[in-house]
Amino acid sequence: MGYIGIHKKGELSLSELLKSIKEQADFCKAGAIATFIGVVRGETVDGENVERLKLEAYEERANKILGWICEELKKREGVVDVQIHHFVGEFGVGEDLVYVVVAGAHRENVFGVLEEAVERYKNEAPVFKKEHIVNKTGVTESYWVNEREAEKKRRKK
Repeated sequence: MGYIGIHKKGELSLSELLKSIKEQADFCKAGAIATFIGVVRGETVDGENVERLKLEAYEERANKILGWICEELKKREGVVDVQIHHFVGEFGVGEDLVYVVVAGAHRENVFGVLEEAVERYKNEAPVFKKEHIVNKTGVTESYWVNEREAEKKRRKK
């Protein structure tokens, strides 16, 4: 199935991931699986049309961080497994970017952990997103998302 962490686009499907989780020896303790699938949105927060995304990562560091997040969250009561699989490459609108899966004894054990896993990978893992958009005047442009967000914050001050 592959390791938790960064994968090239197309290396892993959600069905393969779920199958591998269900084949684990301790899956018999699980009564719930919660999944988060991050996909390419076709519109920016400013209403511009997204044509495609390019995702890159500092893979060695990202793999360590994603592994740490999963290991830490697996220690929660009733949690059987936590996995984060983030893809890199070129993506069109609607394509899958990330899978986060939490298996647990009961539904109460999985939803909060799933949300925390998503927030933590977004804030902690060195994964970088370049948006290729058509702005409101019809001009095609591209930018690294974190740079554009930093520029907006500077302008507000």
